[in-house]
Amino acid sequence: MEVMTENSTLYSAVTMNLESTHSQVVPITLFVALLCVCLVIGHLLEEYPWLNESITAILIGFVVGTIILCTSKWKSSRLLRFSEELFFIYLLPPIIFNAGFQVKKKQFFHNFFPIMLFGVTGVLISTSIVAAGCWWLFPKLGFNGLTISEYLSIGTIFSSTDTVCTLQVLSQDETPLLYSLVFGEGVVNDATSVVLFNAVQKINADTLNSHTALRIFLDFLYLFTTSTLLGVSAGLVTAYILRGLYVGRHSSVREIALMVLVAYLSYMLAELFELSGILTVFFAGVLMSHYSWHNVTESSRITTRYAFATLSFIAETFIFLYVGMDALDYEKWKMSMLSIWTKMGIYSTVMMLILVGRVAFVFPLSIISNYLHRSGGDSSKISRKHQMVIWWAGLMRGAVSIALAFKQFTHSGVTLDPTNATMITTTIVIVLFSTIVFGFLTKPLVDHLLPSASNSNTTGGDPGSPKEDMTLPLLSVEESASENLSRAKDNLSMLMDRPVYTIHSYWRRFDTAYMRPIFGGPCSDENQSSC
Repeated sequence: MEVMTENSTLYSAVTMNLESTHSQVVPITLFVALLCVCLVIGHLLEEYPWLNESITAILIGFVVGTIILCTSKWKSSRLLRFSEELFFIYLLPPIIFNAGFQVKKKQFFHNFFPIMLFGVTGVLISTSIVAAGCWWLFPKLGFNGLTISEYLSIGTIFSSTDTVCTLQVLSQDETPLLYSLVFGEGVVNDATSVVLFNAVQKINADTLNSHTALRIFLDFLYLFTTSTLLGVSAGLVTAYILRGLYVGRHSSVREIALMVLVAYLSYMLAELFELSGILTVFFAGVLMSHYSWHNVTESSRITTRYAFATLSFIAETFIFLYVGMDALDYEKWKMSMLSIWTKMGIYSTVMMLILVGRVAFVFPLSIISNYLHRSGGDSSKISRKHQMVIWWAGLMRGAVSIALAFKQFTHSGVTLDPTNATMITTTIVIVLFSTIVFGFLTKPLVDHLLPSASNSNTTGGDPGSPKEDMTLPLLSVEESASENLSRAKDNLSMLMDRPVYTIHSYWRRFDTAYMRPIFGGPCSDENQSSC
């Protein structure tokens, strides 16, 4: 009898497990079908630049969510329940890795300083303004219950940008500097926001003082530095293996698999050691594109470009489709027990702070960048119209903001606290409003500000930059001390007069002389000007 009872219990457990699995298969199947619908509709609407894939996915999710909400008698509008682990473990890595892998390295490294100014310093300024503004204004609107740590988290959540809409209407050939800055700031901004978010999570303070601010800043520097070094190490190790073993002579599949697995391994190691996986996998992508990509076969080069972009596209579409559905989650809206006018005040306040936060750093930091490029010619300076486009491009919020909000204010996508529910709905409203409204207006704005971009100087070069000999050493043991001293004085003079260009020049010389012979690249075997 006991054996029969145990067998019956085992059979029941297996049956329940199969039923549970089947119940998950149905919504996943429907969700995949919706992704296909987004792909087809996005293709049909491709001739309308103002209607990008993000807006299309949100609108389709909104329509499907409405249908599900009506058929479920106002109980739920979603096919799947969002999990922050799903986002950070499966969806975010391919998005960030592809951003690093697809970055135009020559423009990225040439404009590295202004990109880091906007992407790192800008996030710190924006986070401070949004957090301080919410801390001061929310209680005046009758919204209380948030801690100092949560206010700082809100600052990082709403400092993460989504520049896809602007990039789709910019031409990389016509405005290379502007495209590089918008793209570079977008990816560095996302990584920095997550690093700062993780640093804020480590504090537990009721008041914000100089000691707490210093702790946050030091934690941020530690996470940023160690995560970057881990990503760079992963990229260099991959390049060295591919160059030394020449894996492609046996199988192109192994080359691609090695790049994917090492990138994902670096992300998981960063998360294991409580670092920033986003920053790690981004720089792993940059280094793999800079070195590893040139060490693989031609077929692998073509495959990696499209395969990584495809995975990133599917992940982003998945997120925006879910956001469209979740916007109609009736339970979340009902749980937030604030009046409609209070909610509107909160939404307006956050949107205003986002606008002010962008103004506070885009224009001042552009002045600093132009000063450092003062001898580089007009093509290396950020014009006033370009500054306006950069400011506008950073007003839209997207996938990272949603993920950070769910990580901070929910548990596996569920929240039972009215304050947390309010912040989730606020994030959804801001993402929807900024993506749809600002996304629709991006094309007309760019056309108005840059009507004759194609008639301007579009070489992407730096006319004020002298030609340099990439084989010329910084210092040489084969030359006399007086010649080395004279060269050092010239280098120091150029550094003071043209700091950004000089640092970039030093890096190119070092990369050509020491890095590429070991790790590979287009100039490994012969000196090409395209490096």
